[in-house]
Amino acid sequence: MHAMGRSRTQPAMARILLCEDDDLIGTMVALMLQGEGHEVARFPSAEAALAAVRAGLSPELYVLDVNLPGRDGVSLAADLRARGEAAPVLMLTALADTAAKVRSLDAGADDHLGKPFDMPELLARVRALLRRAERGAKELR
Repeated sequence: MHAMGRSRTQPAMARILLCEDDDLIGTMVALMLQGEGHEVARFPSAEAALAAVRAGLSPELYVLDVNLPGRDGVSLAADLRARGEAAPVLMLTALADTAAKVRSLDAGADDHLGKPFDMPELLARVRALLRRAERGAKELR
């Protein structure tokens, strides 16, 4: 194992869009992802994140908080899918009920992680989603 729990099978550095309105959580997640070698574009709202995507930001992974001010992360995930965005979506939420998880998965999320979460688990889920996306891209070639 390498530093920060990275393994030899970790995908190459990725561009990650992080949409989290809680400053402390957003800072910690961004720092951990950057520590893994990823480039992180962080936004405090669904509107700001969607505007960046419309302006040309093309992330390889989306990490979205469900409870955002204004529009929630679930509607953002649905909008991204409606735009044809194929990059994996990891939802972060304090909502623990099954209905909330099903709603986000049905809206286009690929995975769901409940708050509070341990950073090693978040990083492992990011690696797994990026590996699956990388395999899918290779199969399309």
